[in-house]
Amino acid sequence: MQQIQLPPLSEGEVYVGAIGDKNGDYYHVILLPGDHECDTHAGANDWAKSIGGDLPNRIEQSMLWANYRDQFKQDWYWSNETYHRNDAYAWYQIFFDGSQSYRHRDNVDCRARAVRRLPI
Repeated sequence: MQQIQLPPLSEGEVYVGAIGDKNGDYYHVILLPGDHECDTHAGANDWAKSIGGDLPNRIEQSMLWANYRDQFKQDWYWSNETYHRNDAYAWYQIFFDGSQSYRHRDNVDCRARAVRRLPI
């Protein structure tokens, strides 16, 4: 099996894995250090950008749940994806049971973790 070259990590970062998108482009996913209690989905996005990252998408969150749930509090965390039927809502991952759902983006009871992506 062919291996990919792992990128260098900064202190506190965790290599999550490589993933491909619908265009056939692949990228590394790296979990950034820090767990943020946020005020809204916009606040979570702003925080992630302020530390040089982005909120994970739903596929990345599934990978985080499957392999790195010990890096999260048993709570729910915003994704960077809005709900396709109404963009006033956004998806989140629940890190105590592994499910995903959506809530209004102004919900104030939330957490956030950031990732960075590097093209392969």
